[in-house]
Amino acid sequence: MTHQQLIENIKKKQSFLCVGLDVDINKIPSFLLSFDDPIFEFNKRIIDATKDLAVAYKPNIAFYECHGPKGWESLKKTLDYIPNDIFTIADAKRGDIGNTSHYYAKTFFEYLNFDAVTVAPYMGIDSVTPFFEYPNKWVILLALTSNKGALDFQFTTDLNGEKLFEKVLKKSSQWGDETKLMYVVGATRAEKIADVRKITPKHFFLVPGVGAQGGSLDDVVSYGWNNDCGLLVNSSREILYAGNENDFAEKSRKVAKDIQQKMAKILAEEKFI
Repeated sequence: MTHQQLIENIKKKQSFLCVGLDVDINKIPSFLLSFDDPIFEFNKRIIDATKDLAVAYKPNIAFYECHGPKGWESLKKTLDYIPNDIFTIADAKRGDIGNTSHYYAKTFFEYLNFDAVTVAPYMGIDSVTPFFEYPNKWVILLALTSNKGALDFQFTTDLNGEKLFEKVLKKSSQWGDETKLMYVVGATRAEKIADVRKITPKHFFLVPGVGAQGGSLDDVVSYGWNNDCGLLVNSSREILYAGNENDFAEKSRKVAKDIQQKMAKILAEEKFI
């Protein structure tokens, strides 16, 4: 998917919602366990209930590969089921020496045909370059994460007072422009989103942490908005596990609809139509 197609889809759906398909088989409704592929059946119903509200889906690969070959099969079926006009993100956080990254890119962009993959930037440009070699595919680099451990490294400063996450942003923004490169920026550090936006004014941000993790949609927009919207806001648990009975998908849709309507109001206020 191209940069312009993504923007057009945001305008069309009046939404910048990304639904995280982080499927914990221990949390899905128990009646689904009688199906041959419970994870795919769960995803199928979530997708059917939210595909007109979401502009992106983001499966976290760990929730699939832990099930071995069966999990990879569920993931492939899920990807094939998602409509072609919806942006797909492999939340894989890969990143290794160039030759290894070449095969990671081949896995997610050829075999699975994702539109984007999350990548760890800390091994430098040669570990990221193979992902840029695919046309109309995206790299989403970890920039500023919302976990407690982010304080261990990302906020450390050099002798000039520059934080590590700032150095990573400045360097990596030279590798790809806003048509092929996004950044992961955690919603629970909302005030820091402004710092990231100053360094990367044109790039899209993938923002996890809104909803169950406590992040605020209004804060994310206040600090992260740009002229192209520039935001994909992810919600996972809040949508996926809104219900635990036969009508779970309807309850998931209600939560997703509430988020989308808030986004529609924001887009109207920003005259992004």
